[in-house]
Amino acid sequence: MNPQTRVLSGIQPSGQLHIGNYFGMMKPMIEWQEKSDLFCFIVNLHALTTVFDARTLAGNTLSAAADFLALGLDPEKATFWVQGDVPQHTELTWILTNVTSMGLLERCHAYKDKVAQGLTPNHGLFAYPVLMAADILLYQANLVPVGRDQKQHVEVARDIAGSFNHLYGETFVLPEPLIDEQLATIPGLDGRKMSKSYENALDIFIPREELKSRVMAIVTDTRAVSDIKDPDNCNLFALYRLFSAAEELEELRGRYLKPGLKYSEVKKELIDRIWSHFAPHREKRAALLKEPDTLHDILSAGAAKARVQAEATMARVRRAVGLDHSRRRG
Repeated sequence: MNPQTRVLSGIQPSGQLHIGNYFGMMKPMIEWQEKSDLFCFIVNLHALTTVFDARTLAGNTLSAAADFLALGLDPEKATFWVQGDVPQHTELTWILTNVTSMGLLERCHAYKDKVAQGLTPNHGLFAYPVLMAADILLYQANLVPVGRDQKQHVEVARDIAGSFNHLYGETFVLPEPLIDEQLATIPGLDGRKMSKSYENALDIFIPREELKSRVMAIVTDTRAVSDIKDPDNCNLFALYRLFSAAEELEELRGRYLKPGLKYSEVKKELIDRIWSHFAPHREKRAALLKEPDTLHDILSAGAAKARVQAEATMARVRRAVGLDHSRRRG
């Protein structure tokens, strides 16, 4: 990837981050810091749509930042900040709402899905795609890594940017979604997409005993030990894949295709693999959480870097729409 390519993505601190977050977004973002101009942030404004306890949101925000840093994100190589620390996000959101049609938002499936899950409808949930568009367009991002379920939001951002550019002149880069098809959907314990809201997730830094309990609860089919199993339609195999080299996965596939495999044995192996995979990062995370001032300093420095780009974009936007009245008369 061209180092001049700007890659941007954010993650919600609506709960403890899980391995779906790690493989679907965090790990790729950490890798992209070596080969792109990376903008990575904690989207605490988005989390306000579902988290209504101040202490919980603040704690989750710091925890998410510690997770990223412990797992290898380098604030010297990337711009890393908390969304709410850059007020230009909300300023641009309001401006973009005025070039966003109701029909465009009404077609967004994420709002319908969340309401179907039992979330109380509110304007924040409905207008979520406009804030997401502002997040992307504010930094003139070229590529936005997303799962399949978020692809529509990037398309909405493109539509909004196109409308703005048509009305006011070329202002925004039109972003492209970047989807890793192999990791687009990571299954949870019950086979649905792994999600905090479904309560089917495996947290990244989960205690060992809780990890054991949750892995052993992974839903599998009812085939007997003497039966041949189907690795390609097995939640357990799909999760095992994430922590295995190609040759190890082929060995397990061979075991699935022969009588005698016990799902319980595979689950025990998976527990060890997950625990070992994140072991090098636990100590660093614990140290970061014991030094909240250090975390705050890192995030403050990141927000200062982000505001430079955000303000450059907003200066152009304000001039374009007529909000810049600062020209001095002689």
